Amino acid sequence: MSSLALYRRYRPESFAEVIGQEHVTDPLQQALRNNRVNHAYLFSGPRGCGKTTSARILARCLNCEKGPTPTPCGECQSCRDLARNGPGSIDVIEIDAASHGGVDDARELREKAFFGPAGSRYKIYIIDEAHMVTSAGFNALLKVVEEPPEHLKFIFATTEPEKVIGTIRSRTHHYPFRLVPPGTLREYLGEVCQKEGIPVDDGVLPLVVRAGAGSVRDSMSVMDQLLAGAAADGVTYAMATSLLGYTDGSLLDSVVEAFATGDGAAAFDVVDHVIEAGNDPRRFVADLLERLRDLVILAAVPDAAEKGLIDAPADVIERMLAQAGTFGAAELSRSADLVNEGLTEMRGAHSPRLQLELICARVLLPAAYGDDRAVMARLDRLERGAHFGGGGGAGGAAAVPVGGYAAGPPAASGPSGPAGMPAMPPVGYVPGPDAHAPAPAPGGGVAAARAAVRGGAGAPPAAVPPVPQEQPAPQQAPQPTHQAPPPASPAPPR
Repeated sequence: MSSLALYRRYRPESFAEVIGQEHVTDPLQQALRNNRVNHAYLFSGPRGCGKTTSARILARCLNCEKGPTPTPCGECQSCRDLARNGPGSIDVIEIDAASHGGVDDARELREKAFFGPAGSRYKIYIIDEAHMVTSAGFNALLKVVEEPPEHLKFIFATTEPEKVIGTIRSRTHHYPFRLVPPGTLREYLGEVCQKEGIPVDDGVLPLVVRAGAGSVRDSMSVMDQLLAGAAADGVTYAMATSLLGYTDGSLLDSVVEAFATGDGAAAFDVVDHVIEAGNDPRRFVADLLERLRDLVILAAVPDAAEKGLIDAPADVIERMLAQAGTFGAAELSRSADLVNEGLTEMRGAHSPRLQLELICARVLLPAAYGDDRAVMARLDRLERGAHFGGGGGAGGAAAVPVGGYAAGPPAASGPSGPAGMPAMPPVGYVPGPDAHAPAPAPGGGVAAARAAVRGGAGAPPAAVPPVPQEQPAPQQAPQPTHQAPPPASPAPPR
């Protein structure tokens, strides 16, 4: 096996092999077909997206014996020199502006640029990291870039195009490169693994794509590291999470289920496991925020996986769909907001574990806050509790209390309250004429309260006589107001 890095071993040799940059490669190929090639180009974009590779491919297309052509033949001397493992061409000069960006370097380049190519059609300068060229260096190059000889071409590559002075930018064709979409990058990495002949678990490629953050070179470097350490069974999910520092999916499942059920013991047990295992709490919170983001999308778009909104294996998608169904929309959104705020607070925190525990406490206790998000989250929990407990009412099972709430003793159980204490009437309550109305149906709790409200709803407020405040009430033995009248004595026999 070659000792070359993976990104060098699979570097594209034609525009057709460049992935995720069709908005750049297609116009360039069409310009080559029309023979309308400009004298200077500016390639900009994030690192590892194919700027320097596309510059080499463009130089190969221009100097091919059958060119200028959008598809190099790969057989002529110029194509072989500029191939993936070729020795390079004397007529294609690559300059690193980070170390050759001064005015003296620009003057030397300007003096050599007027000499014709040694054996190719064009003399091409590829200036990498062009934003590192000083203003004086750009000014020294300005005239030769503006009016170059017929045999001279310039290709500037940079990650910061705004640092290239405007007089240079205005004389170039600017092509902005973009980050590669996750789906495209995942398919490409899968093809590379197949060519390498090393098996890879389904959950590994999404982790590599996430670590690469849209950069092909970064993703290939991560994949190269995993393939280098693969055992006989290939690259496993456990190996990838351990090496890359990501949180295992089972821990995320546990903490999400703890949030959904309000199980504080399970949530803090996960926190303790994260710390004892030596994982970074900040990375755990970032992974948790990523999981909550996926749940928010799945709750709104159940077929998000088919639409490409979520990149995860099928079994993980099934688990996340089940988790999204256990949350209410407001509760899930509030949890994601709190985790996001906690991640921001963890930057520079002296005790990341304490911050992580506070995040869990805030998510688990919506009743401790009075904002709109907390109120909506509490309503979601109440609705879920009523739904899971079944419907109450006539002919149905009683609803399971939410939040550990238990109803008091039945109203008709007797004059004594809990622990034998006498039942006391509410403060300020005065019995009216209908004090001996029939007692509400036994059962207590919500049913008793509703029956009491319905029984007294028709009585006007004037039915309760005012209590005189000037004279004290006569001393009488207290009579329980909630008891039913004693049964009538039996009628005498005839």
